[in-house]
Amino acid sequence: MNNIIFNFVANALSYIGRKTNLTYNEINIVVYYFLIPFSWLIMLDIIFDFHYLKIGFAIYCFGFAVGCRNFKTYSDWLFNKSVSFLNYFNRFGSNYVASSVWICVSIPFFIYVILCIILFK
Repeated sequence: MNNIIFNFVANALSYIGRKTNLTYNEINIVVYYFLIPFSWLIMLDIIFDFHYLKIGFAIYCFGFAVGCRNFKTYSDWLFNKSVSFLNYFNRFGSNYVASSVWICVSIPFFIYVILCIILFK
């Protein structure tokens, strides 16, 4: 099951990358380090009825966009660091695919579920 989920997500990211002219590493970083956290902050702002989190993150993203000299190089570096982090769990009997599914798919999914439950109460 982990392989199916991993391949589905990897293929979806590759497809989005091709449509946006971004590499797999670039789209991976955009989705996991910018879009997903931003969506969580939007939901938290709605839950707490203020706009500080999404505005602060938008300002951060603007500053990052202005200050990042080479997003491809940065994305490759950060993606490799992310792979190293996921491979860290190999010493506990996991593997890259399983760690990716648990940390990059399952945990964000459960965070979305919790935020949606709170949001739509």
